[in-house]
Amino acid sequence: MSLSHTAAEYMLSDALLPDPGSSRAKGLRLELPSDRLLKFVTVGLPLCLVSLAFAREFSAGSQISCFSPTNFTGKQSAYADTACWDSLIHHGFDAEGRAVTKSLWALKVFPYSLLVVAVLMYLPYLLWRYTAAPALQSDLLFIIDELDKSYNRSVRLVQHMRKVQLASAEPEQFWEEYERARRERYFEFPLLERYLTCKQHAHALTFIYILRNLLLLLFLAATCLYLVFLHLNIFFQDEFSCSIKTGLLQAEPHIPQLIPCKLVFFSIFQLISLSVGSVYILLIPVVIYNALQLCQWDKGLLSVYEMLPAFDLLSRRMLTCPLNDLNVILLFLRANISELTSFGRLNAVSALREATANKEDIDTVIDFMTLLAGLETTKPKH
Repeated sequence: MSLSHTAAEYMLSDALLPDPGSSRAKGLRLELPSDRLLKFVTVGLPLCLVSLAFAREFSAGSQISCFSPTNFTGKQSAYADTACWDSLIHHGFDAEGRAVTKSLWALKVFPYSLLVVAVLMYLPYLLWRYTAAPALQSDLLFIIDELDKSYNRSVRLVQHMRKVQLASAEPEQFWEEYERARRERYFEFPLLERYLTCKQHAHALTFIYILRNLLLLLFLAATCLYLVFLHLNIFFQDEFSCSIKTGLLQAEPHIPQLIPCKLVFFSIFQLISLSVGSVYILLIPVVIYNALQLCQWDKGLLSVYEMLPAFDLLSRRMLTCPLNDLNVILLFLRANISELTSFGRLNAVSALREATANKEDIDTVIDFMTLLAGLETTKPKH
């Protein structure tokens, strides 16, 4: 018996979690993986395509090619290209033969509008970072620390129970005292449960997270509508008639009224707009899914911790509307599961408990570790 009790003592000592130190705060993820992907795509895609457009503009030189009259010199042709690029006004005629003009300035500002789109897409993440992330980090640090401490308290409690049981002359009296202590909830750790219950009645993180997704959804829809407007009104007109009879050339008789011009970069802008629009349309369901995650509880994580003594927040208190800060915290706890050292230990114990034949005798980690300590031979069977 002494060998088995010594082995159990070492086993319980090794089950204690080490002190994480001060490195835990640096490793916390304050963005969900799906939100991080959205930020990378919505902000990075227009910036990447704009850089390609600017590189194409600087390498190709002139972005417009006008068909000047044959009697124009080289300088006059260059002047015509510059004047038409500066104006970007199409001169045409309607069905009744009246002169009409159409501005194509949206093509000139299109790369800069994508820069504005990238800035707008980054605003929801700035909102989350400076309004919700500091409070969320504090909540996560406290809850992760308390969950690990609750696990360590359970292990130490098992160690103490084992010593008391070994020193007890009457095993029946020991187990009666143990059952009475469980009924009177002497094993509970109320600070963490009460903190999580308070978070269930708070809605600040939920409001900011929903606002963040709504803003992102609004900006995505606005960008798609803007690109549709460009395609319907401008992006099907790569040729236009330009008038250069302005200023000093207005009175020159040998200059034609209109000259045809062609936009060299037109196909590049079409490809960029189609790429951005198609990707943003595909991201809209992802944003909606992120917001709808708050409509149901993530019970998988806390269900493992119900093995701890009297930790019954999941079964007793998580029956209200899931739109609260506790549900947001649970989502980020799932994203930071690597920082929650006790989860892996309890998950392994839970798997072993499921594989145990006499499940009615093992309903908390205290019971399971009691069996590991060799006390099952003295526990009365009901």
